[in-house]
Amino acid sequence: MSDNYNSAHTFRPGGGMGGMRRFGTGEKAKPASIYSMFVRIYTHARLEWPSLIAAVVCVIAVSLLEFVVPQLTRFTIDHLIPNKRFDRLFLIGGGVLGAAIALGGLRFISTSLMASIGQKVLYNLRNDLYRHMQSLDVSFFDRNRTGDLMSRVTNDVSILQQMISSSMMQLFTDFFTFTAIAIYMLWIDWRLTLLLLATFPFMILTTRVFGKRMRSSFRTVQESVADVSDHLQNSLTGIRLIKSFTAESYESERFSERTRKNMDANIQVVRLRAAYEPIIDFLNYIGLAIVLVFGAWLAMKDQMTVGTIVAFIAYLRLLQNPIRHFSRIINTIQQSAAAYERIMEVINTKAEIIEKKGAIALPPLRGHIAFSSVSFAYSNESKVLDAFSLELEAGKVTALVGSSGSGKTTIAHLIARFYDPQDGVITIDGYSLKDVTLDSLREQIGIVSQDIVLFNGTIGENIKYGKHDSTEAEVIAAAKAANASGFIESFPQGYDTQIGERGVKLSGGQKQRLSIARAILKNPRVIILDEATSSLDTESEQYIQDALAQLLRGRTCLVIAHRLSTIQQADQIYVLEQGCIVENGTHDELLRRQGRYSQLYELQFPQTDAAQ
Repeated sequence: MSDNYNSAHTFRPGGGMGGMRRFGTGEKAKPASIYSMFVRIYTHARLEWPSLIAAVVCVIAVSLLEFVVPQLTRFTIDHLIPNKRFDRLFLIGGGVLGAAIALGGLRFISTSLMASIGQKVLYNLRNDLYRHMQSLDVSFFDRNRTGDLMSRVTNDVSILQQMISSSMMQLFTDFFTFTAIAIYMLWIDWRLTLLLLATFPFMILTTRVFGKRMRSSFRTVQESVADVSDHLQNSLTGIRLIKSFTAESYESERFSERTRKNMDANIQVVRLRAAYEPIIDFLNYIGLAIVLVFGAWLAMKDQMTVGTIVAFIAYLRLLQNPIRHFSRIINTIQQSAAAYERIMEVINTKAEIIEKKGAIALPPLRGHIAFSSVSFAYSNESKVLDAFSLELEAGKVTALVGSSGSGKTTIAHLIARFYDPQDGVITIDGYSLKDVTLDSLREQIGIVSQDIVLFNGTIGENIKYGKHDSTEAEVIAAAKAANASGFIESFPQGYDTQIGERGVKLSGGQKQRLSIARAILKNPRVIILDEATSSLDTESEQYIQDALAQLLRGRTCLVIAHRLSTIQQADQIYVLEQGCIVENGTHDELLRRQGRYSQLYELQFPQTDAAQ
């Protein structure tokens, strides 16, 4: 790769891209509220409305059944025991056991239904997140670390699972139970109930104070998990580089630093929870003390029966259970809220490269490309191109040469509209790139780069990536045209051979020929060759030059090259320095001028001769 952008983003094992964590234009995202989280979850969950209604019915039935046992207890103490009604005892016991069985069954049904709904919500949310990431432009991925994005799609979405599957149902159950029991207790004795409810504002205040701190701590935990994931992804990808520099100990220390931050963040969360739960329990015991003292006082004055006091204590526990549950669920909610914030940071990020309203589909191209006074800079860096103009004639081979950082690869990226220039216009066959749909543009452009991207799968699947609906015969024909069929058929499994992650089982020349076969299968009108042969040996280069001759026939081609031997037959060669064209012409014309191209040629060809 050969411009300022690429030199600024070199790979560093375990380091990601400079530790960057930026979204959109770099503005700090507004924290997503818990309310907005529940609204979005409900938006997905309501699609499963039959299961949702069934779960709600089960919850209401559970809440109503929980009234039964305290009433049976009160009736036994106040009526059966004083009247010695032995004949009713078995009925009471059967009623308690029947209620317990019914409660167990209803809870099983509601939990199973909510787990199913939760998984479907997560399925949709994760797909929405991934689909949105696919829609974002290249600059988004320049700004953000791969490991961090992976963590948001996997870890952060998974964190929501527990809350959706169980915590949301528990919250709904507790809210319904709390409301119903509070009304019933007010009806039994409003004075005692109001004394109990007086402790709840303190519980709410405590929950709010600790909730904010927990959410911040959970956010730190999840960011540290993303750091660990990013380091792991980079170090595993660069394991050969690490071993070649005997940097195993160095990387282990760096990994330990990240896992230590994760450990410290988790300890902070545990400490907050350890302080929060005893406070809630203490407030619950205050409520129990009020019932015992004030209830006993009322019983001594014959204003309340003993059975009613026992039932009141049972209802008190039912009333306090939602608070106890919430004190535990708050951890899940705050952790989920922190995860949801990180997810929404991605979803709320808007693509910078977008199709204008009314963009047209680009018709089949001839391939004439023109840059008119184009200026471009990556982010806030200095300009790579400034008032730059260039024409690529249709059906011709145009080559760009020059020093690293002169803007050659940037030109290729602008043609594919991976980025938009800040000023100027780029046209293809007279159509401004901003006036046509992205799909119709990129479908007619093929890129063969020095940095070959192959996916873990078979050889055939990787070639077919150029055209997903291609037949086996078309795949074989493309491989033959790319001079790749020979080595493919030498493998026992042929086109079904697994190539490993990033094509690790193939040589550099073999990988490059697969990428050319993929481009041939796509059959684009415009071909961009970005240092396509710079890292190959002489034999591999000859194979690939023959393959490229097949690929380029009748197409517009832009060749970016350091090896001047690969572009001697180009129809036009442009020499770039610092984003400007310093000379242009054919190979022979440029040599005769004794300018910058001639200097580059004289530097390279003694080495080439020596190698031969």
